[in-house]
Amino acid sequence: MNTPSPASVATTNSKPVTPLAAATTTAPSPLGLQKSFGFGDRLGLATPGHLAAARKFDFASIFAQQSIREMERTQRTPQQVMQAAAAALTVCGYNGAPWGADADHLKLPEHVDRTASAGFCFFTIDPSEYVGKGALTAVLEAMYLNRNFDVADLGVLRFDRETLNRAAVKYGRALEHVGVMGRHIAQTMGNRPFEIEVSVDETEEPTSAPEHLFIGLELLRHEVPRVVSVAPRFTGEFEKGIDFKGDLKQFEASLRQHVAIAKHCGPYKISVHSGSDKFAVYPIVGRVCGELLHVKTAGTSYLEALRVVARTVPKLFAEIVEFCRGRFETDRRSYHISTSMSDVAALPKYTAPKQEAQFLDEVAGRQLLHVTFGSVLTHPSFKPRIIETLQAHTALHEELLDRHFTKHLSLLTKG
Repeated sequence: MNTPSPASVATTNSKPVTPLAAATTTAPSPLGLQKSFGFGDRLGLATPGHLAAARKFDFASIFAQQSIREMERTQRTPQQVMQAAAAALTVCGYNGAPWGADADHLKLPEHVDRTASAGFCFFTIDPSEYVGKGALTAVLEAMYLNRNFDVADLGVLRFDRETLNRAAVKYGRALEHVGVMGRHIAQTMGNRPFEIEVSVDETEEPTSAPEHLFIGLELLRHEVPRVVSVAPRFTGEFEKGIDFKGDLKQFEASLRQHVAIAKHCGPYKISVHSGSDKFAVYPIVGRVCGELLHVKTAGTSYLEALRVVARTVPKLFAEIVEFCRGRFETDRRSYHISTSMSDVAALPKYTAPKQEAQFLDEVAGRQLLHVTFGSVLTHPSFKPRIIETLQAHTALHEELLDRHFTKHLSLLTKG
């Protein structure tokens, strides 16, 4: 097959993925280009609360969502994640719109095999191991060097040598791996419907407009099938468990560029990773992205589960806090957060529910509990006691999740 020219790549867009006409409560399906929201559930008990919030809005919902890394850290299988969501929807009598299942941050073909066999149909490819390992090749020079690309609502983008070299080194090898993963997903799924997200958000520097254009065009050149969303690295900081840090005007200007490129190369949705609790940018995100939006959340549901524990079994919560304090320096290494060991050390011992806000609403406390979730949920004592507490207080758990995600979703619609 001949390598397409930049012009032909830019105009030969893949056919938009469309959702299935109907779905059962026990079977997820692709959601296509509907705006969507992903609810991560690390304990398998959050779906009723997620559903309570989701029912108030017109976002398509992903009720089964967990990354391979999270599954390993919580010692859950893809089958357990899927079964927990499906069973909860059945118990809740859900017969609404199609719902999705996201096998998140897949790095290897074997990750695809494990999650596809469990019934996942939305595959998020994470090529971060290859970011920064590419090179400017003769093929890329012939396709992009000194070429102009006219992008509606954005204008002309041009790849000079410096711009192209930066994009090729940063993303070229990673996108080759995405091509390999995409073909493996297609082969594995066969006739079963599926869709793909590509995540390039875990980089030190934001994804520039020319870099995103390079990503979009390379996804087409590598014939990655059924790409429904791309997660770029945005300006500002999207730290775990806390609000956005950065210049809101700069963020909006950059986001508008990303949406214009997503329309040009796809169309596909812009995916916001680490989307939990980014309340400052939600109105901007909702307004600028419109229907081309996917938001992904995870750890914030776990923190609401701990809020139930803090209110009902304060002694257990106090034990968890001190255990997490001892694990923080190790567990924080795989996360980009601003909270330091000295910030954690300065937190008082938890003695009563009146201290809830300090640990579950303020930065240091939230990030302490967020990054140590794997250690807590693999501790021989903590997970069974947390689950027992949540099962004894199902109404409170659902109420807290409903309130928390109603805040998320309402702000996304206020732009």
